[in-house]
Amino acid sequence: MSDLAKSSARRTYRHGDLRRALLDAGVELAREGGPTAVVLREATRRAGVVPNAAYRHFASHQALFDAVRAAALALLAQEIEREVSAATRRERDAGWRARAALRGVGVGYLRFAWQQPGLFRTAFAARPFGLQEFALDDPAPRGASGRDPFELLGDALDAMVAAGLLPPERRPGAEFMAWSAVHGMAFLMIDGPLRALDEPARLALAERQVAMVERGLLADAVA
Repeated sequence: MSDLAKSSARRTYRHGDLRRALLDAGVELAREGGPTAVVLREATRRAGVVPNAAYRHFASHQALFDAVRAAALALLAQEIEREVSAATRRERDAGWRARAALRGVGVGYLRFAWQQPGLFRTAFAARPFGLQEFALDDPAPRGASGRDPFELLGDALDAMVAAGLLPPERRPGAEFMAWSAVHGMAFLMIDGPLRALDEPARLALAERQVAMVERGLLADAVA
């Protein structure tokens, strides 16, 4: 860290924003190196303070890690929101809008994974991961709409039901079918045989993947 950056960090601390400085440092560590890179001592070094100063805000490494993971989930939600907004902007028909929203959720999820692999790995680093992870509220793992990533997927599926594309009796559990397919593709792209693909190839595969999920849901609806 440069002398200027250290000076800025210390000024931030004196203004009472050490917690934010430490969290920002933790998020950058996760961005650079994934969940194992989130180390409290390194976060304090980047914030320009001594390690003991951090304990007033984060009592342990786990406390900092939980906050960083929640922030990563919020950033994922924001990416999904941007993709859904772009996908649905010109759609007026309820059915096509619902389908576009579902595709936006999937593409946004995958785009975040390949563009921010460190944050994506951190977001899902809890072992085992459960839906209660989305309940973290320090900061809340939500986007601008106030919805977390799982809720955004649920909203898209609920819109499919409202548009008459998915029968209500087939709605329970549909989020897990969709999530598992896209989550698996995400890790093929960042850790598996698809990791060497360029951006256009990844986007093409992402669109094919979410279209396959959509067709599966529609086929299931008429089975």
